[in-house]
Amino acid sequence: MHDHHHHSASERIGCAFALNFGFTIIEFIGGYLTNSTAIMADAVHDLGDSLAIGSAWVLNKISGKEASHHYSYGYRRFSLLGALINGVVLVLGAMWILSEAVPRLAHPEMPNATGMLGLAILGVAVNGYAAYKLSKGKTLNERMLNWHLLEDVLGWVAILVLSLVLMVVELPILDPLLSIGFTLFILFNVVKTLIETLRLFLQATPDRELRSQIQDELLAIDYVSDIHHLHLWSLDGEHHVLTAHLILNQHYAQPELVSLKADIATAMAKYDLSHTTIELEFPDEYCRDTPQHSH
Repeated sequence: MHDHHHHSASERIGCAFALNFGFTIIEFIGGYLTNSTAIMADAVHDLGDSLAIGSAWVLNKISGKEASHHYSYGYRRFSLLGALINGVVLVLGAMWILSEAVPRLAHPEMPNATGMLGLAILGVAVNGYAAYKLSKGKTLNERMLNWHLLEDVLGWVAILVLSLVLMVVELPILDPLLSIGFTLFILFNVVKTLIETLRLFLQATPDRELRSQIQDELLAIDYVSDIHHLHLWSLDGEHHVLTAHLILNQHYAQPELVSLKADIATAMAKYDLSHTTIELEFPDEYCRDTPQHSH
């Protein structure tokens, strides 16, 4: 099931890459022919997107590999690395568009509106289809890439509207104004996703409520008096890892410990954790993970 899910994620990202890269080449040619700085700026931005989507595709494929001695948890965090790189590329791309659009407010130039309209219709169709393909994905990587493509769709909608207006009125200043508007909107959303990705990359607890639930559930088991060293972190935003030390309320014999382990397994089953390591400690037993105090 996971393999199928991973395979389809790879397929969706691969399709988005092929569409994006092919269309970037068309944009550079079209931008040159229509003398539109907006389209040229979008072409450079799309090139950055293509590189980001390409790297995400490769990293997503790597993330599906089996665990090895070197990467004992598997390669899923490579997918998270892809999302992080994409977020940074997208923020830099948005900043670049702003740096191009703001000076253009003072010196706007009239482009070829008819050529812009044709390219804009194609741009909305191609990027819209790629965004639709990726919107079916649930991984952080796909969500981040979806913002790349949504940014492109909005950019082309802006160029579409602009070209229609420029056919009627000579108001070239609308071009940089629209660019700035949609870039700020996307920047806001990407920064939010980027912060979440960075938190997971730094092994923060993916879901504090989930951590509390797990803690309460383990404490509710009859044999357990306390818990410490409870760590919940995520490999890629979807697959979580749990480690915990359970302090028992008295010394138990082997059959009771077997029963306790079965209770723990039942309690944890519904959380669908990728890796679980639970240590049992008897009362007054020394915990080797306790920080050593110098004498």
